[in-house]
Amino acid sequence: MDSTLCSEIPTNTEVHRVASPEPAQEGRSEQLERWLRVPSPWSRWWVNGASEVGQSVGAGADLVYTWMQPYQTAAAGASLAQKLGKPWVADLGDPWAFDEMIVYPTRVHRALETRRMRALLGKADAVVMSTPEAVQRVLAAFPEFRRKPVLAIPNGYEPADFAAPVSARDDGLFRIVHTGYLHTDLGLRYQTFGRLRRLLGGTIPGVDVLPRSHIFLLQAVERLFERRPEFRGRIEVLLAGVLGRSDREIGARYSFVSMPGFVTHARAVELMRTADLLFLPMHEVETGRATIVPGKAYEYLAAGVPILAAVPDGDVRDVLEAGGRVSFCRPRDLDGLAREIEVAIEAQDAKGPGCVPPLVIDRYSYPSLAGELSEVFDRVLESR
Repeated sequence: MDSTLCSEIPTNTEVHRVASPEPAQEGRSEQLERWLRVPSPWSRWWVNGASEVGQSVGAGADLVYTWMQPYQTAAAGASLAQKLGKPWVADLGDPWAFDEMIVYPTRVHRALETRRMRALLGKADAVVMSTPEAVQRVLAAFPEFRRKPVLAIPNGYEPADFAAPVSARDDGLFRIVHTGYLHTDLGLRYQTFGRLRRLLGGTIPGVDVLPRSHIFLLQAVERLFERRPEFRGRIEVLLAGVLGRSDREIGARYSFVSMPGFVTHARAVELMRTADLLFLPMHEVETGRATIVPGKAYEYLAAGVPILAAVPDGDVRDVLEAGGRVSFCRPRDLDGLAREIEVAIEAQDAKGPGCVPPLVIDRYSYPSLAGELSEVFDRVLESR
């Protein structure tokens, strides 16, 4: 099968629950879905609507391909494949019930969601995960899946977005850029209800979401100023993306923070490529390996700018280490963050800005990944 897939993933966009026209009613239905597992009106609309539209346009298709999130899409994919009599390839953006970032009310709810994941993905002819670690988790939990393709195809970047030249900055600042969502609100809720959630089994032990925000970075910059006061007035931290109330309130405490908020994808790419350092934070995982790699990691690599990665062990380290020009520290390591920023500034002073050549990371380009996905399609169709 000759397939070409191409899509643009905006850096400022992540998939979240779609809001209802009636927020109060949606809040109640979300609670019912979360606690009692009663599908909300939105979930029913999404599953039924996707299946109906798929039937109307998919009669001549070779297979059904679904990308998740939302995970309700799995039900739509399974239903549509059955009605059309076509094979189904289920592609998960994150590892669903094995995602350590997701908070469930209790361990029973997590177990029920794992069972639902097993039942629905068990109907798929192939399962695509975004990281090798996620593949290992799925195969360990669902050994019967070894009878079909379960493999990792990572997220990536669109080369055309990084092809045009960009103008060099001349503001004299050392700019640290973060693009995309910060998870400050979720991290603060983890801290507030963390002990209760751990007792109920709704969170995975040893996971701290708060480092996946700007909080530790900003504290580290202040710590660096205490040791190197000559850097005060020279460092700028720029936060581009959808910013919530907590994001802005915390950022406003620091004079060196700039918060343009949501920008177009083209502008986000420009900010990445003209940065002096790109900041990639993740949640802390005290034991084991993280199951996800943030989508921005691949665009950061494509930008060809040094990266400061405050990340746990996991595939994210493997991806970034292979790309090169990345400094690492643990997510909550203030001294490590301050030290790596200092090293980056001194390296720039020694070599001058603009000295970093672009990376060649074709492995993560959308055309390359589309080729991998096309091979999965061929494999599924040949097995029918």
